[in-house]
Amino acid sequence: MKTIYLAGLLLSSTATQALCQQSDSLVTQIQQTFQETAAATKKQQRLWGMDLYGPMLLVNPATRELYANLPDSAGDLQKQGNVYTGTLPKKINIANTSLYWEGRQWAMVMLPLPTNRDERINLVAHELFHRAQPALHFTANSPVNNHLDKKDGRVYLQLELAALLQAIAADKKAVRQQHLLHALTFRHYRYQLYPGADSTENTLELNEGIAEFTGMMVCNRDRAASITHFNKNVDNFVRYNATFVRSFAYQTTPMYGYLLSQIQPGWNRNINSQTQLTPLFVQAFGLSIPADVKTAAMTFSKAYDGDSIILVETAREKKMQEQIAAYTKLFVTLPHTELRFINMNIGFNPSNIVPIDGHGTVYPTMRISDTWGILTVTEGGLISTGWDKVVVGLPQTFTEQIVTGQGWKLELNKGYTLEKNTGGGYSLKKQ
Repeated sequence: MKTIYLAGLLLSSTATQALCQQSDSLVTQIQQTFQETAAATKKQQRLWGMDLYGPMLLVNPATRELYANLPDSAGDLQKQGNVYTGTLPKKINIANTSLYWEGRQWAMVMLPLPTNRDERINLVAHELFHRAQPALHFTANSPVNNHLDKKDGRVYLQLELAALLQAIAADKKAVRQQHLLHALTFRHYRYQLYPGADSTENTLELNEGIAEFTGMMVCNRDRAASITHFNKNVDNFVRYNATFVRSFAYQTTPMYGYLLSQIQPGWNRNINSQTQLTPLFVQAFGLSIPADVKTAAMTFSKAYDGDSIILVETAREKKMQEQIAAYTKLFVTLPHTELRFINMNIGFNPSNIVPIDGHGTVYPTMRISDTWGILTVTEGGLISTGWDKVVVGLPQTFTEQIVTGQGWKLELNKGYTLEKNTGGGYSLKKQ
């Protein structure tokens, strides 16, 4: 027994030493990330007429450990070299975003960071743009573009992206112009099919699209690396994103913006939240959109394997209708649990959401913190169209402060409980 005990002590000591070394290594890597980001933003400060570098939080979502480049106002963070470490409070959702915390506006980025230097700076600079948005006269607004979950919306977005990739790869101006004309014709036809889409797409492009354009420009890839980056991004986007409604702008705006920067450096300094990007691109590239966009779009689609895209999207549409019917039954028709928002903060994955016309959007995974507590969803919940409540299935287990259901967990703050309604559903009650 004594030998085993001593061995255990030795193993424990070795493990502790390894963990310390691992922690020191991570701090060194994070310090290097702060340094390389500071150098990149300073070098590219002409992009917005200011240096975007500022307060940053790099957070481990599994442990909530955070690493900051500046101290917090309360002095709770511990300094390790040039990095400040601590734990992010449970009430704050972890996401790639911008947030006000402890007296500062921070850019938050989830760990682990990309191993590739350009991708790493691209990601961090994207969030630094969000931190600087108010100073740059951009309002943070991210509307859902439900039409991009419809068959034709998805088809003509993918055709637009295919044409943009060809435009970026083109060596001759005339070829580039032709592909740009095709891309913007596909876009105009999409707007014709879905009235109002021009407005909602534009709003998201001015938010996430311009942020991603900023990340792309700050990391300063050469032409060959840029082509590789865009091809990889679009392929991953189409292949792995279950839906495009909140994520398309990460693809479109950076490509248009990159191409426009080749002929009009600094074009972005003349835009704000009121800018209409599509007519700006048409005019800046000197294009003339065909009057009959439907016929033109159908003709142009042949150059980008349009028939194959349509076949894939037709099959997807059938499956999605079945999924929507199941979600509608669970969250609308049958008794369910409703939690109305008071002072809501949410984190979610924008790549796998499911819009339900007239009712809202299902988020397969999300974390919501509010005055009443914390809701963690792993198998779907419906956010209402007006963003005033979240709906999940019926509860299965109750304790004094924790309620669970199929794919969700509710941690209630003191003073709140779930109460059964006459219809068999549940809702929040303040005690």
